[in-house]
Amino acid sequence: MENCLFCKFISGEIPVTKVYEDENCIIIRDIEPKAKNHYLLIVKSHFKYLAEMTSEQAEMLKKALQTLPTLKDLLGLENGYRLVINQGDDPGQTIPHLHVHVLCGQKMGWTPA
Repeated sequence: MENCLFCKFISGEIPVTKVYEDENCIIIRDIEPKAKNHYLLIVKSHFKYLAEMTSEQAEMLKKALQTLPTLKDLLGLENGYRLVINQGDDPGQTIPHLHVHVLCGQKMGWTPA
C-alpha cells in the first residue's frame, strides 16, 4: 500500500532501525513503549485484519511467530513475553497493517478497561 507507514519501513523508503529481519517480517522497537522492552513484529505482506488474511499471509504470520522463541537472547524473552494484536479502532489499532506487539523484560499485570 503506497501510504502505509509499515510498508514504507519494510521497503526501506523510510529508514528504520530493524532489530531483526527475515523473509516474513521485520521487528522494530515501538516508539511509545508500554514495557521495558516493546517491539513490533510487522509481517511483510499488507493486510489490516486477521479476518482478511489469505492462506499465504497466514503462513507468513505463522512463520514469523515461530521465529520469536529463537530470538529470546536478542529480544530479552528469556523470562516470557506478551503478544498483543489490536484489531480495529476500539482496541487501539493506529496503523492499518497487521503487526504484533511483543512486550517483555518486566513483570506485567492485567488491568481490564
